[in-house]
This record gives sequence, C-alpha cells and structure tokens, in this order.
Amino acid sequence: MAAMRRDGADVGWSLVVPLKPLVRAKSRLSRATGEEFRPRLALAFALDTVTAALACEDVRDVAVVTDDQLAGERLAALGARIVPDTPARGLNAALAHGASVIRARRPGAAVAALNADLPALRPAELELVLHSASLFPRAFLADAADIGTTLLTATSGVELEPAFGGASRARHLASGAREITGPKAPSVRRDVDTGEDLLAALALGVGPHTALQAPRLVPGAAAPEGAQRLPPPQVRASGA
Repeated sequence: MAAMRRDGADVGWSLVVPLKPLVRAKSRLSRATGEEFRPRLALAFALDTVTAALACEDVRDVAVVTDDQLAGERLAALGARIVPDTPARGLNAALAHGASVIRARRPGAAVAALNADLPALRPAELELVLHSASLFPRAFLADAADIGTTLLTATSGVELEPAFGGASRARHLASGAREITGPKAPSVRRDVDTGEDLLAALALGVGPHTALQAPRLVPGAAAPEGAQRLPPPQVRASGA
C-alpha cells in the first residue's frame, strides 16, 4: 500500500540508499573509531537510516543498493529491498541503477536518493523535506556543511540524475534541481564522514543501532588505540 500524507495525497516515495561494502565504507572515520571498529559503525548508521526512513509516513519503500552480504541481510530484516550493485561503477551509477530497478516494477514511482550515513535521522523531519520536494520535478537537500547532498528527489516521470560526491550541492544546483531550504530538518542534513560529524550526530540524538556502538568510544570505555574519545550519545527511540 502506498504511503499517504495527512492531507490524503498518495505520495509513495521510493527511497534508494547506496551502501559500499562495509570494509570500505566510511574510511575517513578511521581516526575517530579505529580501523577495526569502523565497519560496525558504518553498518549501524545504515540500520538507523533505513529504520527511520521506513517509519516516515511518506515513504512507500526503501531499496538499498549494496553488495555487502552482512549489511544486505540486516537491512532486509528491517524491510528494505536489497538491490545488487550490478553496474559496479561508483555511487552515482548505483543510485541510477536503484532508481531504474524501482521504476521497472512501478513506472510512476517518485524516487529519492538518500545517504546511508544519517544515524540521527528522524522520520518527521524526513517527511517535511519530502513534502517540500514533491512541489518540484527534481529537488535536493544540502548537507550540514552546505557542500554536499544528503537527499535528491525526482517526481514521477522525471529522471533522478544523481551527481553525488564532494561538492555535489553546486552540481545539483547546476543541473536544475531545486534546493530545499524551508523546513528545519537538521537530522536529514547530518551525514557522518568524520569524527567531528559523529560528535554532531551524537549531540542531535542517534538511533538505537548507533547508540549501541557508541559506548565503545566514550570516556571510561575501551576505545580502539588512537581513537578519539567521544561523549555519551543522546539516544532517540527507534523511529522517533
């Protein structure tokens, strides 16, 4: 059954979430987490992201594009559809492939690409952003640094045209996508690439999977050698 907005409109966004193999994911976090612990944290981010996305009223389904077997099993158990990364040509090719797989089954689908590293994501904030996005053929939300992109949307019949990576905000603007600036949705903008990003996400309040891992990095806990000491996380309830 398609998701419905409170005003009764049938939105039914299908989200595409890309996830690298965990051994390669979130490499810039190694200094904060330690190399051995980093893949576990990357998986926790993805689990909290997908949990929150599936709890969003305007989301019909979530497709995760990944070749990681463990991540695929865990995310499928949450209710996500797992799509193998058959193009194997990087992030944007994976996103375009995920969108095409969704539209092969549901040609009129409104699709959105969502980062997998949003551990503080709140369904209500994602709903606000998707509502704003539905007003334009293509739209995007910049990350907290106003350099990258955490969400890119395309309404029915419009190609997604992802241009993620690095300074993607400028590329998405140049492509004609409308930037979403109205709703206050810090959790949708708070991706995590560095230890500083992780601090900011913990302060916002992270989901249960990330919160379960975070105590390994707090004062008094046995953190990996060379890892930063992080404060206790503010934990939000699953789906809150």
